[in-house]
Amino acid sequence: MVESTQVRTHAEIRGIIGMVHVGALPGTPRGHLSPQALVAHAVREARTLRDAGFDAVLIENMHDRPYLGGGIGAEIVACMSAVCAAVRAAVDCPIGVQILGGGSREAVAVAHATGLDFVRAEGFVFAHVADEGLMTEAAAGPLLRFRKSIGADRVKVFADIKKKHAAHAITADIDIAACARAAEFFLADGVIVTGTETGAAVDEAELNAVRAASTLPVLTGSGATPQSVARLLSNADAVIVGSYVKEGGRWEHDVCPKRAAEFVNAARGARRVEAPGMEAVRAMFSGRPTST
Repeated sequence: MVESTQVRTHAEIRGIIGMVHVGALPGTPRGHLSPQALVAHAVREARTLRDAGFDAVLIENMHDRPYLGGGIGAEIVACMSAVCAAVRAAVDCPIGVQILGGGSREAVAVAHATGLDFVRAEGFVFAHVADEGLMTEAAAGPLLRFRKSIGADRVKVFADIKKKHAAHAITADIDIAACARAAEFFLADGVIVTGTETGAAVDEAELNAVRAASTLPVLTGSGATPQSVARLLSNADAVIVGSYVKEGGRWEHDVCPKRAAEFVNAARGARRVEAPGMEAVRAMFSGRPTST
């Protein structure tokens, strides 16, 4: 049963998205827990974030390292579907999913089947070399056609640009502002700016450039802390945070209620940006539809 939370006013929304890192799934090198145990852990993490005051959560299979560059198995899709359905039933806030590596098609299918609100997509525009190998094809065209074909248009696609854990030498002549414009042209619902790796701070000059280049919602996707969140929210519509809110500030640990609350309290003092993408974020974060 969904544990309902009070719908907040626009002024109370800070666009803070907390990470739920699902334990290593069956068949992956570090997988050892049952699907039932993985589901229970993810629900606890989501509730901790919800109770701390987060606006949304993003579910990700980050423990499945080393990631496959495609060819994601049925066992991963099945377990992520079980996790997402359970989290959706447990907390009444926007929920997203990312399936690594490069599993944006699978993520859209899972989100559609389980009633989630958005996906985080890597490789949406342009090619790059990720730590799992060469991502040669932009996902936008096939992904959005797939979304249309299954009737999942309500599932928003937030696209990483010049993403972390990747080399971008093959697109060195294309700056991040051009990537943002390309993602908008290819119909992304929002763009995500990251640092170089998980936990690394966003280059604020790059964030400013993306803000100026695109009318889409702009999110940050790594390295946020209580010291930086207010500054980030002066130019971003939403902030995704994982590492800081975990025990010891390490992504692989459980969510720490004290650190999560500290982050939310810092965000509440932020001045909200009144950018073109803000209304889209407000529409998603201020209250979910009761049916799809």
